[in-house]
Amino acid sequence: MQLNSKTVVLTGAASGIGRALAIKLFEQQCSLALVDRDTAGLEALVAELPSHASVKVTTHTVDLADRDASLALIDQIASQHKTIHMLINNAGVALGGTFEQTSVDNFDWLMRINFGAVVDLTRGFLALMQAHGEPAKIVNISSLFGLVSPPEQSAYCASKFAVRGFSNALGYELRGTPVSMLVVHPGGIATAIARNARIPEGVSESEVAQRQKQASRLLKKPPMEAAEEIVKAILSDRTRLLIGSDAKLIALIERIWPERYWRIVEKLINRKSA
Repeated sequence: MQLNSKTVVLTGAASGIGRALAIKLFEQQCSLALVDRDTAGLEALVAELPSHASVKVTTHTVDLADRDASLALIDQIASQHKTIHMLINNAGVALGGTFEQTSVDNFDWLMRINFGAVVDLTRGFLALMQAHGEPAKIVNISSLFGLVSPPEQSAYCASKFAVRGFSNALGYELRGTPVSMLVVHPGGIATAIARNARIPEGVSESEVAQRQKQASRLLKKPPMEAAEEIVKAILSDRTRLLIGSDAKLIALIERIWPERYWRIVEKLINRKSA
């Protein structure tokens, strides 16, 4: 798929991988519909992009936790961009704590953003892509935690495994059509998702500090490098992408020792953190 003059809808565009992707796609002369709940972050990103006569950039402040607002976004973007060639479902949130510490409301909030919005936006934009019949692509950002299941990540893993399964099944269904699917599993990318994680009641400040400290040691790969890999995967028509040596190693360990892989991974993490 060529990117020049294509129109891309990108969620979670104000920071992290989303922001880096916006910059990389703009360099490919893609028109962009940038979606985030962070208005100031979107404005700062657009201010950084140079003017380009043939590239249209629109911003859309939406909290994807609000299903009605997410559904309204589809028509809003369609009214401003004649043809949609790509949807990148990148927006995501995190939630700290064990399953017992996680309230029903917090679990549902995370699932709504990380998975429910992915399904709704995919359904809406897929229909638009199929209608125009040009080559198009859906890129769904899962996670390393859509391949492996560490403790204290039950909600996040549930959402990212769901994104993985949904994307893989839909990708097979779309074979022979103009629309293709890419599912991405980033490893430790240096974004703010861990710092911005919602913390359930009952989790102590010391627990939060310890988790943040561990995250800072493990989340190392720059978002711009991750974005470069995603763009290359799009251009080469990949269907699956693991980003980072950590993601590739841990995924391999899980396949070889599916019943005891996490004990092995914990030893590697503790060794790296020492």
